[in-house]
Amino acid sequence: QVQLVESGGGSVQARGSLRLSCAASGRAFSSYAMGWFRQAPGKEREVVATISWSGSTYYADFVKGRFSISRDNAKNTVYLQMNSLTPDDTAVYYCNARKSGIPLLDYWGQGTQVTVSS
Repeated sequence: QVQLVESGGGSVQARGSLRLSCAASGRAFSSYAMGWFRQAPGKEREVVATISWSGSTYYADFVKGRFSISRDNAKNTVYLQMNSLTPDDTAVYYCNARKSGIPLLDYWGQGTQVTVSS
């Protein structure tokens, strides 16, 4: 079992920055792929960025060059540095931990609100 707690959300003006953190409890954090997803009102949840257990990263096209995902396995924490924010980035941001296998292990945090004003 993995529990995820996000923090760092808030309100910021356009072109500002925020850093989200996701602290994980449980065992074998380093063996999980971690990701950040977001969901805006009236829209489906979408992937923002992911980082594998080995450190390989993936970014959605709409955040490339602006957001950066990283992980600190010693602290059981994954981060999302968000720069050059726009109002379109307004959403609830969720942390995800996933480990392939049988069964698939898939855990979500409670989400943190990010609001960007113009």
